[in-house]
Amino acid sequence: MRLAVRRLLAVRRAAPRTLRCSARALSDKVSFTFVEEGEEVPVAVEHGKTLLEAAHANEVDLEGACDGSLACSTCHLILEQELYDQLPPPEEEELDMLDLAFGLTDTSRLGCQLKVGPEFEGAKFTLPGPDT
Repeated sequence: MRLAVRRLLAVRRAAPRTLRCSARALSDKVSFTFVEEGEEVPVAVEHGKTLLEAAHANEVDLEGACDGSLACSTCHLILEQELYDQLPPPEEEELDMLDLAFGLTDTSRLGCQLKVGPEFEGAKFTLPGPDT
């Protein structure tokens, strides 16, 4: 009988830990929005993923022809000014590729060069198109 009680108590103690781990795992994601042809696509992505990886994982049509090797500009995104100003400036190689990008703006960045962090919470990333 005592063994059964001990096992029951062990299970009860373990359950809250599992819930805490699950809650912590959920907080490791950042929610933001891709804007594709005027349509908003909300996503929740793990810290450390690139915006290119986030787009592909959420079926957003961000090409990334070079698979993130910084050899093209097909993962070009337009950021909101406030977020753009918070991020470190692009490296020279990224600027060289951005020079080739369609629809370049003052807040353009390559999705393969930006890793998801807490500063992306609630942000909007626009894919360039005829309307942008």
